Amino acid sequence: MSTVAVLRSAPTARRRRRDSEKIDLVPLHLYGLRRRTVNIVTLACGLFAVFTLIPIWWIFVSSTKTVPNFNTTFGFWFAHPFVLLSNLREVFSNKEDGSFLQWLTNTVIYAGVGGMGATVLSAMAGYGFARFDFRGKSLLFLFAMAALLIPIAAFAVPLYLVYAKVHLDSTMPGIFIPFMVSPVSVYLMRVYVGGSVPRELMDAARIDGAGETRIFLRIAVPLMVPALVTVFMLNVVSSWNNYFLPFIVNNNAKLNTLTQGLALWMNHTNIAGSSEDFTVLTIAAGMMAITPLIIMFLVLQRYWRGGLLLGGITG
Repeated sequence: MSTVAVLRSAPTARRRRRDSEKIDLVPLHLYGLRRRTVNIVTLACGLFAVFTLIPIWWIFVSSTKTVPNFNTTFGFWFAHPFVLLSNLREVFSNKEDGSFLQWLTNTVIYAGVGGMGATVLSAMAGYGFARFDFRGKSLLFLFAMAALLIPIAAFAVPLYLVYAKVHLDSTMPGIFIPFMVSPVSVYLMRVYVGGSVPRELMDAARIDGAGETRIFLRIAVPLMVPALVTVFMLNVVSSWNNYFLPFIVNNNAKLNTLTQGLALWMNHTNIAGSSEDFTVLTIAAGMMAITPLIIMFLVLQRYWRGGLLLGGITG
């Protein structure tokens, strides 16, 4: 047998992974589901996927057009000339009220620091609420959850007045500090720790003489990875897309976020008598703005999909 035949017969890593995933699949009849029900649910999921992806397709197609073609041609298909690269060069070279690259850098800092801070604080808070008993625990948790009932607009004036007193307005910390507070993340982490971090492991570690900090970092955190990744992604996306809070606390053009910068470009287009149309430029910039989020999801989805079935068996 030739070397080529041997190489072809050997299973690739991708095939082995696919075969192992098939072994883990549970037959539908064990769920008590009929094939017709599965087909209907699959169709509904397909329609939802199309509904979700249509705006992304429109953004990409519109980014390839000139301004006249954008206003006159069909919105969901390409037109001649194809000027995507030209539009992207214009996005990164335009200096109107700041540059796209500067806004992107600012947003990466705000979303990265805010998302990481929210993940760390939520992990510690959720672990504490789930695994420790202390006086006022239920009341304190309800107080944290009550923040979800207050609209964000109600925080605007008090937040600005506090920032003005402590001189945090129009500063980087003043923008990303609010992103580090997430009651939803605390709730998610408490629920996950309660169901996926066995008390027996922690009790055994305490018997062996491990301190609470070591138990949290060496035992709880590895088991919390799917929840940590989920919370991190949710907070990064929320911070990345947030317009209202930076608009309230920031008056420095050099610290603008992507959402603020793109709003400035659209405002120039909507000004009566304006000779420049930033519509296509803004759409192309919007496509560039969502690309890092898509890449982040694709990179981290295997951790996110790790599910809530990670048990206490570790290597």
